Amino acid sequence: MKFQFIDVAKESFPVTRLCQVLQVSPSGYFAWRSRPASPRQREDLILLAHIRSAFALSHETYGSPRMTRELQDEGLEVGRRRTARLMRENGLKARQKRRFTRTTDSHHAFPAAPNLLEQDFSAGRPNEKWAADIS
Repeated sequence: MKFQFIDVAKESFPVTRLCQVLQVSPSGYFAWRSRPASPRQREDLILLAHIRSAFALSHETYGSPRMTRELQDEGLEVGRRRTARLMRENGLKARQKRRFTRTTDSHHAFPAAPNLLEQDFSAGRPNEKWAADIS
């Protein structure tokens, strides 16, 4: 975690000063940079590729439980917490579809108000015609 911070902040501050502040050795930081990725990190990258493709195919609606089931159906051994961590770290957040709700009932039994103006809004004097918009 400290080495990652140094890697991000090295553009603004010298590496030796960052190492002093965080109480780590500069040789440890440079050894960390040249170290190859661990097997777990490589597996995470492969899983992340599968997660991203399934997430795009689901139109960004799958959360970690459904994504885990999807990956397990593909034959990958993965748990829900690992899937949730990978999705969270990479900003993959499920969007819920909104249910369509009808707000107008045009097939009611009540009488409609008569159209007295017939779309003629011109008035000869004040207070002759009044109109309102209830939308």
